[in-house]
Amino acid sequence: AMADLTAVGLYMQFWIPWLPQWIPALVVLVALLLMNLTAVKYFGEMEFWFALIKVIAIISLIIIGIIMIVTGFTTDAGVAAFSNMWNYGGWFPNGTMGFILSFQMVVFAFTGIELVGLTAGETEDPEKVIPMAINNIPLRIILFYVGSLAIIMSIYPWTAVNPSASPFVAVFTAVGIAAAAGIVNFVVLTSAASATNSGIFSTGRMIYALAKRGHAPSSMRRLTHSSVPYQATIFSAAVLLITVVLNYVMPEAVFVMITSISTFCFIFIWAMMVICHLKYRKKNPELAAQSKFKMPLFPVMNYIILAFFVFILGILALNEDTRIALLFTPIWFVILWAFYSMLNTDDEDALSEELIEMAGVKEIYKKPKKEDSDDYII
Repeated sequence: AMADLTAVGLYMQFWIPWLPQWIPALVVLVALLLMNLTAVKYFGEMEFWFALIKVIAIISLIIIGIIMIVTGFTTDAGVAAFSNMWNYGGWFPNGTMGFILSFQMVVFAFTGIELVGLTAGETEDPEKVIPMAINNIPLRIILFYVGSLAIIMSIYPWTAVNPSASPFVAVFTAVGIAAAAGIVNFVVLTSAASATNSGIFSTGRMIYALAKRGHAPSSMRRLTHSSVPYQATIFSAAVLLITVVLNYVMPEAVFVMITSISTFCFIFIWAMMVICHLKYRKKNPELAAQSKFKMPLFPVMNYIILAFFVFILGILALNEDTRIALLFTPIWFVILWAFYSMLNTDDEDALSEELIEMAGVKEIYKKPKKEDSDDYII
């Protein structure tokens, strides 16, 4: 959320170059906080409209791109055709290292995907909704991510792509949409606001869950009449104020610093989810047997995922810009673990159960051993 809030300030400078980037970051943060404090439904409403804007932009690009390819449209880079994807040196014209290093950007692009599990507690029928949402993720990735990239590379081969300019702008400009740059900037602005909104929502819920278990101040358990954990949500937004301060103090370096550290943090979070899932399934086989939505190839898939995370860390160590953050991150986790060890006295099994519940990887069946519980677990 810190990286996305920083991006909001940067995107606003497209229209108002003289505006300090910390000002729009602060305004958007306050606006999103007020919306999140009103009711849970407004979080869903905001995410719906934010997502709709992105979907319309991507679908428009794909449709326009297909028309350009079918009609043999000519741009300043040549004739649009699917063959442009492999006619300029093949799939790996400069070797496989570029492909390997691209995993860094891809991983950061998927930060926040774990929210699909966290929202289980906010849905009326998680047993139906959560599997549907998870199963739709690969299809949406193929359509919106892979599909849009395939169209762009068919119109503009990699030799003609300007890394300092948006390929979306290039495609829309080529067909005569003069306001393409402004339209795309608005789309990415709403995308950054959406990610910030999700960060405020999810962090507030996690702090609330911690407070319910005695791992955070009891005041964080307080709810509004519309069941919003308002103190936890306010605290979540207050932490994001650090981003505003950093954008004021070091506006040029803050984005790279935050994105590098956040990538490592999310890899750690995802790894903890996988480990907790692995341990919980082994400790509670009778509950796992009741699940209608199990992880395939358990437990082999857990180890494959963890190996992939190690692979990503190795890639990040190759890049000089992210290597510094990689070296700093273990120190940060040692500090966190030291504080946790001093404040927490729970046993490992209780910790695993709590972590997996708060992490959002919740199973689609109810826990039978607590009659007064509506929690969902893996």
